[in-house]
Amino acid sequence: MGGVNAAGRTSDHQAFRRTVLDVLSQDDQAQTLIGLAAMMQLIQRREDGVWQDQQDLTLTSDDVILHHRETILERTLIRRIEQAIFNVEGIPANRASRLHFDAPVVFQVRRRQLPTPLPAHWQVRDLDGRQVEVSVPAGNLDVLFPERRVAQVRTAGQLPSGFEPSALYRSVHHPRGLSMAIFGASDCLGQSGLNWESLRDSLDPDQIAVYAGNSIGQLDNEGWGGLLKSYVAGSRATSKQMPLGYGQMPADFLNAYVLGSVGATGAIQGACATFLYNLRLGVEDIRSGRRRVVMVGTSDAPITPEIIEGFRAMGALADDDSLKALDALTLLTDTDYQRACRPFARNCGFTIAESSQFLLLMDDSLALEIGAQILGSVPGVFANADGWKRSISAPGIGNYITLGKAVALAREMLGERAVQERSFVHAHATSTPKNRVTESHVLHEIARANDITAWPVAGIKTFVGHSQGSAAGDQLASALGSFAYGLIPGLPYLDAIASDVHGERLRLFREPLPFDADAAFINAKGFGGNNATGLVLSPQVTERLLVKRHGQAALDTWKQRREAVLASSDVYRQRADVADFSVIYRFGHEVLEGPELEIDRDRIHIPGYARPVSLAVDNPFGRLDDENT
Repeated sequence: MGGVNAAGRTSDHQAFRRTVLDVLSQDDQAQTLIGLAAMMQLIQRREDGVWQDQQDLTLTSDDVILHHRETILERTLIRRIEQAIFNVEGIPANRASRLHFDAPVVFQVRRRQLPTPLPAHWQVRDLDGRQVEVSVPAGNLDVLFPERRVAQVRTAGQLPSGFEPSALYRSVHHPRGLSMAIFGASDCLGQSGLNWESLRDSLDPDQIAVYAGNSIGQLDNEGWGGLLKSYVAGSRATSKQMPLGYGQMPADFLNAYVLGSVGATGAIQGACATFLYNLRLGVEDIRSGRRRVVMVGTSDAPITPEIIEGFRAMGALADDDSLKALDALTLLTDTDYQRACRPFARNCGFTIAESSQFLLLMDDSLALEIGAQILGSVPGVFANADGWKRSISAPGIGNYITLGKAVALAREMLGERAVQERSFVHAHATSTPKNRVTESHVLHEIARANDITAWPVAGIKTFVGHSQGSAAGDQLASALGSFAYGLIPGLPYLDAIASDVHGERLRLFREPLPFDADAAFINAKGFGGNNATGLVLSPQVTERLLVKRHGQAALDTWKQRREAVLASSDVYRQRADVADFSVIYRFGHEVLEGPELEIDRDRIHIPGYARPVSLAVDNPFGRLDDENT
């Protein structure tokens, strides 16, 4: 798995370690802090192996931690929106006003600001090709006055300060979400330790699929956001803004520039459940035998003034006024902004965030054959709608079904005791007053039905915020970290459980919880009735299941083959820890347009691909004789 969010990069569980930092060993803390310092460009590794800071001072590893620890802690996770994202003190805007003139007036304006078509009786005189003089008759005139607005929401889960994915490759005017997707997929492949070309060549190209997207699309200036503002802002739309704004574009970018895949592709949008919807496609493809390898993911970059204002107008976000009222404050400090997201406590709204998360799925036979790392397994993902609704944004009944199904599958696979004693929930946990009531009731009722008395509940948004369609990806990445380290992140701002939370059967805690888990449930409750729950099994349980299916000898052979993969993965980790990222971006690489293909009735051979694409298809009806056709 790979990617990046407000806690750091996903590979090697760096982001997870940031969320449980204080209880890690000194070595793990040092690795996490130094890796983040390099990622944030606070330090650089010289060729002689010595660290150097921005003032050209040489530092030991201990010096890095001593001098930069507080900066790293303050500039990761949820925090005040930084200038690099947008200026919260002065958001460009226009104010419409109607002016009345008793006599004709003359203006000088830029030519591109003239309305089209030009109103009757206006007279225009060219001044210099760019500026014009406009004579307007007496009467009423609607005018837009430029102004600066102060943001009412000033906190978000931003990527670590100083980390800019678009700077790592030739990213010509790419929206931020797509740059994050390029990084996330590259991080996933690097962490896997696999040679993608060798893996691809061992398969029919149609046995590979990519399911990736996001919930909102690209709404920053390089995507649809800039396109939609172009007329009002008096700027020119570009040829890239329209195509790059589509929500399925992360999959398109991966196929075209990272993987070179010609297999199945697509994206399902399901609001906050988008990651799980795409994961479900991948799991079902592999279970059916249609695909053997699937890359699944999402990449959302929604921290823009317009998106934030939309959610604020709904009453969904924790804005400044609400945070002040919540804690009876007159002024908000940086510490207050860091505490904005408080799942299951007294809270006032969610905190928007950006994130890119990708994972590589493959069937168990192939994983054993190539010695792939096994971080866990996903036997099922369930999605259900809410049925009849009053408000499209309000939660409903579908989540009871999805979580109930996921628990039923875990119970059938692992037994009741494993579910009752060795499972935990990664809750959607948005930090809205509505969610704390409705989701806790879902968890409580499913726990009651399965005789679970103290179900551990994690809420990763308290650290990284709500990354919209990527939210469940953040949850899944954290769950894999819990399997690896035996720790479930706590809810550090849970000063007290809110009185309306249904917590009788839930275990809600502030500090990281040591826990030996067999299974985790990844839960998502999205606007519009988009509910999904995924079951994720630990690597230890997964290996036991593989022994049952393939035998111990096959697992022993797999472990031998895995050694080389782990060594390759460790090489990537060492490079990533010093911010020497191997971002894959192959623009114009071996482009094919059709005439180069070798085509016959049973297969198509593609130059550059070792194996042909089989044209054999499943016929669900059987063959009709030609005579009866």
